[in-house]
Amino acid sequence: MLLLVGLGNPGPEYRGHRHNIGFMALDEIQRLPGFTPWTKKFQGETSEGEVAGRRVLLLKPQTFMNDSGRSVQAAASFRKIPVSDVVVFHDELDLPPGKVRVKTGGGAGGHNGLRSIDQHLGRDYRRVRLGIGHPGSKERVTGHVLGDFAKSDQAWLDDLLRSVVQHLGALVAGEDAQFMNRVALDTGASAEPEGAKGSSAPPKARAQSHIRQARGAKPALPATGPMAGMLKRLFGQD
Repeated sequence: MLLLVGLGNPGPEYRGHRHNIGFMALDEIQRLPGFTPWTKKFQGETSEGEVAGRRVLLLKPQTFMNDSGRSVQAAASFRKIPVSDVVVFHDELDLPPGKVRVKTGGGAGGHNGLRSIDQHLGRDYRRVRLGIGHPGSKERVTGHVLGDFAKSDQAWLDDLLRSVVQHLGALVAGEDAQFMNRVALDTGASAEPEGAKGSSAPPKARAQSHIRQARGAKPALPATGPMAGMLKRLFGQD
């Protein structure tokens, strides 16, 4: 059995926070056909189902972020799930909004939920890092993480969560690189927005054709003369 953990804080007041994107990802997975309703267990909310022929246990710890490890350890210990079969979905400040990275092990990077899991399980679990962007300065981090997603974030956020669920089979099969590539291709520009590290990114400038780039500015054409009409039509100045 694979244990998929989503990190967040319980309670309606936290539901829309960027810090709760891990909960959001698991809520989308739980909507897949065959998953059981959420039930309270292991100091969290759990649901069971099957993905790509493998049994999966979903867990949303209800211990608050800083103590997530207690819930994860309780579930893993009771179900005898090795740390290598634990996958944790969490928010990542150091990735642009909508970007996804999967890694095994590593440090907590200042994330209190990961730090708690490290203390209870060790570090050798897989992490699905869901980019929420950086606000630009250290002083603004807490407000950014513990603030709701902006309305302008909704398009890329919906695309990201939909794509994570759509390609979950690759992640469950241990094909992390394939999972990341598929999500990036599926979400297009939303997978790596341009611009600053903030929660919103400016749209990409529309690319010009190589012919228009070579032409540059429209040339000045004669106003009169036998060739004027034909040249104006050719260069689109009629």
